Amino acid sequence: MNGQHFKKKVDQLWSALMTTIDQINRSDNDIISRAEEILMEIDAAIRQLKVLLRQYQFVDWSEEIYFFKNTKPQFVAIYIYYSKLLSIEASKPFADPTALSSYYESERSHLLFFYNEHKDFINYYRRKSTFLDKKYFVRFKFDFKLKLSPELYSYDEEFSTSHDHMVSQIMANDLLDQYLTNKINSDHSKETSISQIRNLQWTAPKVALTELLYALHQSNCFNGGHSDLAEVFRWFENSFNINLGNYHKTLAEIRLRKTDRSKFLTLLQQNFNQHLDDLDS
Repeated sequence: MNGQHFKKKVDQLWSALMTTIDQINRSDNDIISRAEEILMEIDAAIRQLKVLLRQYQFVDWSEEIYFFKNTKPQFVAIYIYYSKLLSIEASKPFADPTALSSYYESERSHLLFFYNEHKDFINYYRRKSTFLDKKYFVRFKFDFKLKLSPELYSYDEEFSTSHDHMVSQIMANDLLDQYLTNKINSDHSKETSISQIRNLQWTAPKVALTELLYALHQSNCFNGGHSDLAEVFRWFENSFNINLGNYHKTLAEIRLRKTDRSKFLTLLQQNFNQHLDDLDS
């Protein structure tokens, strides 16, 4: 397997996992059931990632560093995130909103321990430093003068470096911090929002927005083309307070159109060109 084929396989694995997680989160099941199902899917994906790695030999250190600093941690991070989310929600007390807010505040404060314990490495990682990457993200290069994870002794040495798990932890904690912050602020969102600004509502058909988002995603309009389709849809649904349902099914229906399958995009082009013509006249 060459490098291009390996990267393609990993990207396909990640994309399929994100699609599966998005579909599970769109089900009517409660958060605990969804988290349990998602964890099984992530576990299967990580096992597949390990198999792919066994079949591939990195061509140089830079390629290995990239895999263990960026690629593997994103898989493990969401596993850690949903594991913690499951634990938090399964242990959540049946209480009034004020008590629940305190509960989430307490869980959020636990994240500070990790940040304080590993602040030097977190600073290194967030500043995108690279001068220690060969020690942190190359296998069999453990430097016991550096601060290592206490679980390192049980790691698979073929699938781990001294600090890739710590990167996963940072990424997971960032996601968890956002989740807990949203939970804490959910009951006060109306008071803390910039309510002076009138909210915009999508009033065109939902299928039109789906068509537009697919086009924007395929044109690499978000995060330099590194955003996932599910991430794009979640962001717009949250921003516009709209549920686009099963957008994969909607795309299949768009494909069945007999004429002008991208009719909303055609309409946008026509209206904008008309506006330009009106300005010129």
